[in-house]
Amino acid sequence: MTAGCSHKRHRKDCQEILYHREWSDEQSVLTLSLAGDHVKSLSTIIAQHYTTLFVSPLHHFLLPSKPMFTKPHKLAACNPLTHATYLTHLTLLTYLTLSTSISPSSAQSPTAWYEMPAGETETRWFTFENPGGEKGQAGKTRFGRKGAPATPINSGQNLVLADIQGSGTIRRIWATIFHRSPQALRGLKIEMYWDDATNPAVQAPLGDFFCHSLGQMATFENACFYSPEGRSFNCLIPMPFRKSAKIVLVNDSKYNNGIYYEVDATTGDKHDQDALYFHSYWRRENPTTLRQDMTILPRIEGRGRFLGCNLGIRQNPCCTNFWFGEGEVKVYLDGDNQLPTLCGTGTEDYLGDAYGQGLFNCRYSGNQYVSPDKSAYGFYRLHIPDPVWFHKDIRVTIQVMGGPSYRAMLDSMDRDRSLKFMKAGDGTQYYTREELAANPRRAEVMERTDDYCATAYWYQSTPENHLPPIAPAADRMKDLP
Repeated sequence: MTAGCSHKRHRKDCQEILYHREWSDEQSVLTLSLAGDHVKSLSTIIAQHYTTLFVSPLHHFLLPSKPMFTKPHKLAACNPLTHATYLTHLTLLTYLTLSTSISPSSAQSPTAWYEMPAGETETRWFTFENPGGEKGQAGKTRFGRKGAPATPINSGQNLVLADIQGSGTIRRIWATIFHRSPQALRGLKIEMYWDDATNPAVQAPLGDFFCHSLGQMATFENACFYSPEGRSFNCLIPMPFRKSAKIVLVNDSKYNNGIYYEVDATTGDKHDQDALYFHSYWRRENPTTLRQDMTILPRIEGRGRFLGCNLGIRQNPCCTNFWFGEGEVKVYLDGDNQLPTLCGTGTEDYLGDAYGQGLFNCRYSGNQYVSPDKSAYGFYRLHIPDPVWFHKDIRVTIQVMGGPSYRAMLDSMDRDRSLKFMKAGDGTQYYTREELAANPRRAEVMERTDDYCATAYWYQSTPENHLPPIAPAADRMKDLP
């Protein structure tokens, strides 16, 4: 039994298609004949079931028509297979699945590349060569010879990058700035407004929004953001709007700067009632509070989807020789109070790594920045193949915990006799020197405090999220690596 989809909206030529399938109860089994020499080749099967397996179009920002919980896909073979044959086909199937889902821009049925969308959808690029995105009005300056590729943005200035009236979708944002210091990446702030809203749906330091954590440029690529050589900012997240869209860059710092940019959009898109608005919010705790989880996303109300986050940690100076990443990510959904519905097993586990984390970048998770002395880390996780839906409210946190060896704790105590290290638990027990000295090779979980920052990304049913303004520039720029 194969699962098809006849929804008209699923036939749109749109970047926001994802390579995953949400199955209804009656569509939970996909039967493939893979046995022996008498069956079709795997490539033929893949071709026949391409839409079902890979491009069944569930949008980044499309809310399911009914409450939905993620469950494993079931693949049933209708003919007996030897163990080796089964593993061979499963490996090839997995490889083909992954190789066709490299990025949001490739997350389309091949026919979507050449099928015209219905209606009057048009393409517009917003740059300083055509800041209003007007038809037939681009590249006029200096007789059309690259007269306005960039502009200054001075201290205290607000610069509108795009102001679009009517419906549409932001498809891509690219930018680079004249000065890319940590102070610039944290002092510049990006804001986005949807449908004439008074308050921004997006507010974050420029660098952190584009996944350059801690004010540090990095070379990386993932499904939503990339920086080919660590000198630019790119975002591929689709951002739909019904009435209007405005993107503003604010220079909160005391330093003058300048920017090249391009906002690529389609206008005239017709979004149905299930389309969600994109949101992003940055926050920092410097330092965190002992035994209190760091908040990645404060509680927000409504329906939507948590898309992921990028995080940064600058370790407590007394603990830089400790492993910091034992904190579990928790997601509180739809009325959860003291206990969450979702809880991970550790920081590097959340990234899909294990036993520590070094530099790496993959489509949906990575650790794109490590300081030379390994005292600061920037890392991300994107919930694209594993959507996190919410129907009433959501809050996301991460524990601030480490897993040092007893020897490392002893060494720190030798350097500073006033240090005390709290055991994980009710907050009443501490490690003693005698306990640590008795088994110096052992490692255990320890409560700690660090400088943590988080940029959360999500979709929501309303254009405003009612979160307070992010911290002022001085607090954002303080104590950077």
